[in-house]
Amino acid sequence: MNTLSASFSSSTLLACFTTRHGGISGPPYRANNLAFHVGDDPSHVIANHDSLAKALGYERTRLVHMRQIHSERVIIIDDTHGFDTPPECDALITNRTDTPIMVMSADCTPILLYDPMHHAIGAVHAGRAGALNEILPKTVLAMQHVYGTSIGELQVTLGPSIGGCCYEINDSIASEVNTCGYSDALRFEKEKVFLEVNTILLMQLQMLGVKQDHIEVIPACTACHNDTYFSYRADAQQTGRIAGVIMLRPV
Repeated sequence: MNTLSASFSSSTLLACFTTRHGGISGPPYRANNLAFHVGDDPSHVIANHDSLAKALGYERTRLVHMRQIHSERVIIIDDTHGFDTPPECDALITNRTDTPIMVMSADCTPILLYDPMHHAIGAVHAGRAGALNEILPKTVLAMQHVYGTSIGELQVTLGPSIGGCCYEINDSIASEVNTCGYSDALRFEKEKVFLEVNTILLMQLQMLGVKQDHIEVIPACTACHNDTYFSYRADAQQTGRIAGVIMLRPV
């Protein structure tokens, strides 16, 4: 089975999203789980990371992932960050080459950012809380401040995530979404309410001025396609994590 859901590689950039296939983790993770915090055997998680690093051509120990907390915290990569010392945040940015950064997800939207003009990248974890706390625009603005990123040149990819077809929410959350000005992200079906988080993210990118043809959305719903992706909802909360990985190559 294919380990990667989508990938891009050039002389200057590596970017990909993984699937749940190709690893060695046993049930209920089946099989390419990349997260340590979900109860999986750590040796299996490391083996899965090693396989991914080999397939993509980077050193696993150079990878920086995150201890994701559904926050609005953006971290700039420095020498204190590494595979064994992941920062607690929900977004990473860097202009360091040969330093892969990773966002993990199992229904939330994993987002990869690339500034080709200033050779800088970002990785963002955006679930409902993160989207409403504007983690994505805050990351874009951080790249603009730190690296001089021009929003008109920024390239953005939203990876596999749960869709509005499956993400049922309660009235309280619906009210919060509406209050924040994102009523277009809500779908009503009889007495049920569903949320399309990507609609919020796309609205935020539009408000920032990111060009529409610079935005790619991988349309697969992680709950509908639970045979391919981990889904917190479809797997009854006991599941692994897929990942988005992005790395700058030396220019």
